[in-house]
Amino acid sequence: MRKTIAMLVALVALLTITAYAAAAKTYQFTGVVKTVQGDTFTVQKSAAETWEFSKDTATKGTVKVGDRVTVHYRMVATDIEANPAPKK
Repeated sequence: MRKTIAMLVALVALLTITAYAAAAKTYQFTGVVKTVQGDTFTVQKSAAETWEFSKDTATKGTVKVGDRVTVHYRMVATDIEANPAPKK
């Protein structure tokens, strides 16, 4: 009985660790909002680096042109088009 309980606890711990590892890594980008058009806005970090972001219904916060913001985001693939690797 104790062996079964110990195995169940180990299994739950393993599944919990796997779930945390599977979550997409988060990143952040800080700069000044340059444009806002609908659900899309651009943030300029430097003269050479400007990024465009899109918001959806789950996005928290609002932006206005001129605001200094830190955008927290995840890189998640929405579609993958694969071609076979060339044969060697």
